[in-house]
Amino acid sequence: MPSGSIPLALQSLFYKLQHSDTSVSTKELTKSFGWDTYDSFLQHDVQELNRVLCEKLEDKMKGTVVEGTIQQLFEGHHMNYIECINVDYKSTRKESFYDLQLDVKGCQSVYDSFDKYVEVEHLEHDNKYHAEKYGLQVKSESKGL
Repeated sequence: MPSGSIPLALQSLFYKLQHSDTSVSTKELTKSFGWDTYDSFLQHDVQELNRVLCEKLEDKMKGTVVEGTIQQLFEGHHMNYIECINVDYKSTRKESFYDLQLDVKGCQSVYDSFDKYVEVEHLEHDNKYHAEKYGLQVKSESKGL
């Protein structure tokens, strides 16, 4: 298997996982990410792994009939808005994402986590918002939907 080919390393790993009765090494997959032995012992979170994996797969797919597939499969959009309470100022912007960082602490289900994700955040104290001509606003609300 060519070293450095994430798609081939993934394909091989999943084949081995499906057809092996024993544990399977992830060494080839680790090498395909360009990580050396030292990197393999560093903690990598799942969001970082997903980002690197998607970037590498998108690069491999450029110029092929499947170009753009990763984006079509995984990209989502939400509107982030800020509304000031003391002045007449609102701001909205569309943001794209490949993953969401959901808080699970204190949540009984993924639905509770989503409810918490879209709760209004009050921007005050050290978390003020600069509202263009109105300057820093002590009380503002932010929400992404």
